[in-house]
Amino acid sequence: MAEPSKVIHIRNVGHEISENDLLQLVQPFGVVTKLVMLRAKNQALLQMHDLNSAVNVLQYYTSVQPSVRGRNVYIQFSSHQELTTTDSPGWKSDQDSQPNRILLVTIHHMLYPITVEVLHQVFSPYGYVEKIVTFQKSAGFQALIQYQSRQSAVQAKSSLQGRNIYDGCCQLDIQFSNLNELQVNYNNERSRDFTNPSLPTEQRVAFAQMSNTAAIAAAFGGGLPPGVTGTNDRCTILVTNLNPEKVDEDKLFNLFSLYGNIVRIKLLRNKPDHALVQMEDGFQAELAVHFLKGALLFGNRLELNFSKYPSITPAADTHEYAGSNLNRFNNNAVKNYKYCCSPTKMIHVSALAQDITEEEIVTHLQEHGTIVNTKLFEVNGKKQALVLFESEEQATEALACKHASTIDRSTIRISFSQLQSI
Repeated sequence: MAEPSKVIHIRNVGHEISENDLLQLVQPFGVVTKLVMLRAKNQALLQMHDLNSAVNVLQYYTSVQPSVRGRNVYIQFSSHQELTTTDSPGWKSDQDSQPNRILLVTIHHMLYPITVEVLHQVFSPYGYVEKIVTFQKSAGFQALIQYQSRQSAVQAKSSLQGRNIYDGCCQLDIQFSNLNELQVNYNNERSRDFTNPSLPTEQRVAFAQMSNTAAIAAAFGGGLPPGVTGTNDRCTILVTNLNPEKVDEDKLFNLFSLYGNIVRIKLLRNKPDHALVQMEDGFQAELAVHFLKGALLFGNRLELNFSKYPSITPAADTHEYAGSNLNRFNNNAVKNYKYCCSPTKMIHVSALAQDITEEEIVTHLQEHGTIVNTKLFEVNGKKQALVLFESEEQATEALACKHASTIDRSTIRISFSQLQSI
């Protein structure tokens, strides 16, 4: 691995992934000062404001597989310590950056709190401010301010650089940012999109029925996965393009319960490749749709959409799971959010018997695909295993078929691992 650097190298960046998608991936950890999309190589280089922010990104995504628009991306430190003009055609360093409509503002000697309203009051005399995002970093309080026009940003920088917001304190240090567009998800005292006043104030709209709102957000590294709004209130998912010969309610339960508690599941008799899955709340349903859309199961690529029905009516042909002790989010729900991800090639098997062997695990799982590697280990005196399959589809089938199955009188638990190798 390259030595730690402010610059992060991201691989497998498909053409459907935008700059904003990548910004959402890392912005919970700190301010992004530079971003270069290397489209020809399906890669990107991204520079954080300081080394500590970059280290936090890498530490978090070592245990959590980053996924953008359903595609797994791979993150490592770049061999570059700084992005300079030689890294990409037309790229400019901070010292000679081109005038841009987005300003990066650092506030020194901040003796009084600075809110979005205060910043808007200071910067709006120079032109229409579209968006403001603020961050608290070890280097100080920082903000990104997006004007409608570049001319307004140039005038504001020229007029305000080095000035104090209040007498003797809150000094403005202003640079041009190299970002093209700010991504704002919430209108509150920390961020504001003045072009979209209808944005929610917080993601806790969907968390109303949950405790520990902040802890749930923290489980995702301080913010929600890119593309997850946290404001969905629809609990029922319509799953289509299933393989009707191989799928059943329990297999769907095993897969969907990775993202939240399942209330009930119904296979549609008149449409054998359709099913309805009712989750405990809208946030969990949104996670399932986000992470499983396009996943391969029994040779078919799943299609997921929110159902027009708010719930599944209990009937003879519905399977009830509301009281099941196999639901994964009954205890320590916040911890389980940390493990939510798209399907990977690696599964994590827990609740194993103490005298279990790797051979027994392989024998139990090998019908679902080629097992490349296994590792048996112990955590707090409990046996666990990692099993690496040849493909995500094989690992997904193993999880769907063998979660909650029994090996040597122990009911095992299976989830996807976000580790990339054993």
